[in-house]
Amino acid sequence: MQDTDRDLLPEGLGDRLPQQAAASQRVRRAVLDVMAGHGYERVETPTIEFEKSMASRMAGVQVRRMFRLVDPVSLRTLALRSDITMQVGRVAATTLAAAARPLRLCYAGQVVTIKGDGLDPTRERLQIGVELIGSDSEAAAAEIVEVAIESLRAAGATGISVDFTLPDLVDALSAEALPLAASQVEDVRQMLDAKDAGGLVDAGGEAYLPLLYAVGPFDTAIERLAEFDRLGVLAGRIAGLRAIAARVDGKARLTLDPSERHGFEYQSWFGFTVYAEGVSCSLGRGGTYRILGGQEGEPAGGFSLYPDPLIEVLAAEGGERKVLFLPLGHDKQIAERQRAIGWTTLAALSESDDPVALGCSHRLENGEAIPL
Repeated sequence: MQDTDRDLLPEGLGDRLPQQAAASQRVRRAVLDVMAGHGYERVETPTIEFEKSMASRMAGVQVRRMFRLVDPVSLRTLALRSDITMQVGRVAATTLAAAARPLRLCYAGQVVTIKGDGLDPTRERLQIGVELIGSDSEAAAAEIVEVAIESLRAAGATGISVDFTLPDLVDALSAEALPLAASQVEDVRQMLDAKDAGGLVDAGGEAYLPLLYAVGPFDTAIERLAEFDRLGVLAGRIAGLRAIAARVDGKARLTLDPSERHGFEYQSWFGFTVYAEGVSCSLGRGGTYRILGGQEGEPAGGFSLYPDPLIEVLAAEGGERKVLFLPLGHDKQIAERQRAIGWTTLAALSESDDPVALGCSHRLENGEAIPL
């Protein structure tokens, strides 16, 4: 019987062909260069480690989304990383525990989940990000937003917009100002996130209805949020949002959705999502959080970019590829000089090699690059 499926890949996984791989490398290099320019030092973590370590470092980590297996050496459960942030948290809390704070780290690598998100079946993605460990202040939050915007711009994104949120909003309000029973808190969170007014009332969150209208362009939405916060419970968070917005004003379009919770499993008082023109989905998110360990954990902030959709757009746009064809018997020293000044060269291996079919734009003749 003929094996008809031996070359199939699992759902949600795929190859990158040369043009896509080249775009991916350009994006990765551009983003990491920006991060390094702001003082973020790169770390690299293993793709697989003990499940317990990854699950216990951040609140809200969804272990069920990770591929898990038993280590034949230790007989303990291993997990394939679905998020590098928690691994960087481990590095900061252990190997770099004695390093001066604030500690600035960056990373890049592939992450894998058991299933995709919503309508997106993708299960393997490139994740690039920064973590600023030891502070979750307004200044720290503003810095990570600035670096996120600059990183995407360097990668080739245009029309960047940033949507702010307050991940712990319901927790802050339900404690005293707008009390909720413990059994109601999660339902109210979900209805706010879904923008379901009827469901919010049914969940006992009628007092939270004005939050559904504190959404939109930042300047308008923040005023509505301030009007809603008559008791001043959110005053510190509102002031923080205004300070961050003032610092990044003009660098991106700013919006606010204070009750947005999707994708903010472990963030604390501040979160944000980044978008770009021509890309249908978000390109990343970030915010403040705590690295678990000790009595309260260490404050931190950061963001993760998932630039695969941008890479697809850039790869589709293509652009002229300048490749110099080197015929048989070409001068090696001249070829070296051409590569030194930026040419990509492709050397003939036989007389039958066709420079046009091989994608070359120029041919080396008498020491000169002649257009084909």
